[in-house]
Amino acid sequence: MRMGSPIGRVRGLGSSKQGALNWYHERLSSVGTLLLFVWFLVSLARMPSLDYQATVRWLSSPLAAVPMVLLIYTTFWHAKDGLRVVVEDYVHDEGGKFFWLALINFLFIVGGALAIFSVLKIAFTGGAA
Repeated sequence: MRMGSPIGRVRGLGSSKQGALNWYHERLSSVGTLLLFVWFLVSLARMPSLDYQATVRWLSSPLAAVPMVLLIYTTFWHAKDGLRVVVEDYVHDEGGKFFWLALINFLFIVGGALAIFSVLKIAFTGGAA
């Protein structure tokens, strides 16, 4: 038995069949971010000091730089997805929804790219960004 009115089915109103996939991606990114944050906190706790030189030396290692880039990526991706859901649920004007989604995408892409660039600069050159 199908739910919804016949006119709703004709107009194509209802589920776009993307909800389950979005839910799965949000859960996957949250688990990945959680695991990477645990790695980050354990790594910081194991460092002999948290001064500039020790941090640059630590981040110059591929065993620190690669998970750090993954942490930045998953954190920005998860936050962007979360804000997208908030905008889709609570902004009802199509123009406003487009504006906020475009702004969120732009800011998170720029912020994530700058953060990843900073880590890669330290990893490859051993210097600050």
